[in-house]
Amino acid sequence: MSADAVMSTEFPEGHVVFFGADGKVIMTPQSEEHSSTIRSLQIDSLALGRHAKVISDVYLDFPADENSAPDLAVMRQDAQKQGKRYSYEDVLLVAEVVSVSSARKDYDDCTAKYGRYGIPIYLVVDPYAQEVVIHTQPTGDGYIAAHTHKYGTGKLPVELADGRTFTLDLDELPRGG
Repeated sequence: MSADAVMSTEFPEGHVVFFGADGKVIMTPQSEEHSSTIRSLQIDSLALGRHAKVISDVYLDFPADENSAPDLAVMRQDAQKQGKRYSYEDVLLVAEVVSVSSARKDYDDCTAKYGRYGIPIYLVVDPYAQEVVIHTQPTGDGYIAAHTHKYGTGKLPVELADGRTFTLDLDELPRGG
């Protein structure tokens, strides 16, 4: 899609549009709950340090053209971009926030994908079910362990492979309608 076509296109209200370097245009719905939840995750990540490599909606390179722009990713401190993007190999934690239209993708497809590529920790944050599922111990087709934590149950420390702790405040996560 040319820049002129993009500038003259009217995208549906409530959608976020991403333009990949490879020419792909990705349009996804984003609700207030989705946006607020990502912001809450970002706030919780500040405890990792002002200069921690934490990214949101930024493309990561995965093999086999399965690139992703997760809602939140915590990277190794020594991660370096390879070209214009970080590699999946530098990811310590990925969090995806469930939206009404993405539930199957976040719970099933992403669990299989992130496990297949060895992402150490995958969080599914669901403002509608008011729960967080922590997937650990990646395998070739998903994860061995999955633990569900309900909203409103305090602070949830998540140990990262580099010794740091990402603490998710389950009392402060926005709830879906």
